[in-house]
Amino acid sequence: MKFWQPLKEMNWASRFGFFVVSLFGLCAIFAPWLAPYGQSQIVGDVWEPLFGKFVFGTDQIGRDMLSMLIYGARNMIALALLTTAFAFGLGALLGFLAAIMRGWVDQVLSRFVDIIISIPTLIFALIVLSSTGTSVFALVTVIAIIYAMPVYRIARAVAMDIEVMDFVEAARLRGEGLWWIMCKEILPNALTPLAAEFGLRFCFVFLLISGLSFLGLGLQPPLADWGAMVRGNSDGIAWGYLHPLVPATCIALLTIGINLIVDSAVQKASGLRDDQ
Repeated sequence: MKFWQPLKEMNWASRFGFFVVSLFGLCAIFAPWLAPYGQSQIVGDVWEPLFGKFVFGTDQIGRDMLSMLIYGARNMIALALLTTAFAFGLGALLGFLAAIMRGWVDQVLSRFVDIIISIPTLIFALIVLSSTGTSVFALVTVIAIIYAMPVYRIARAVAMDIEVMDFVEAARLRGEGLWWIMCKEILPNALTPLAAEFGLRFCFVFLLISGLSFLGLGLQPPLADWGAMVRGNSDGIAWGYLHPLVPATCIALLTIGINLIVDSAVQKASGLRDDQ
């Protein structure tokens, strides 16, 4: 009963977002059991029609689109979660350090962040990945560094507001160290804004990975990837095939679903009335 209570308190938009995210999450977790075929297995002719022998048809080389969508959910969600977690760990750590230590540490870190943020995200990723290669490690590292910078700014601003409060000063007077203040005093009081930002930042990371995959710099074959599926099947549009719209719709639905959930969480945390 308690499990369903938060869902009952959501408005219809949040419930839709929860349903979409849960659906893709289940696909990601149980991909090997849900997918009819392997993610690189050729099972039919090129661009077989939608809702025929195969639910979403086949792609440009005859692979089952449904199986690739399911495995693509697993690959992309896992990669985006890992990257977002890395970005938040790095950005929050540096932001808290800057807020607590102030002085030259704050100045050096803030100016470095300003330099990185001034470079367009996609251009920065393209330049670095073109020179380092497109391994999973390179993707995670580059994208995490890019999005750790805005996380740093938010974490620093939140930590500065908390750092001047009485309970933090009391911890200093007790002789608590830097790590204690960061983890025990500032972090618990900064979780709400950072949690909301995590959801939004996940969407940005997910969309950037999709964009890089469309340009050929994301996950490489034989791994299924929604962005690469859009690119690989895009030539079919000229022949009247709608196959590239299927992975594109999945990208849009997952992004919209997460945003709806985040909006609901922020509204609830702020104490504003949630209209049904």
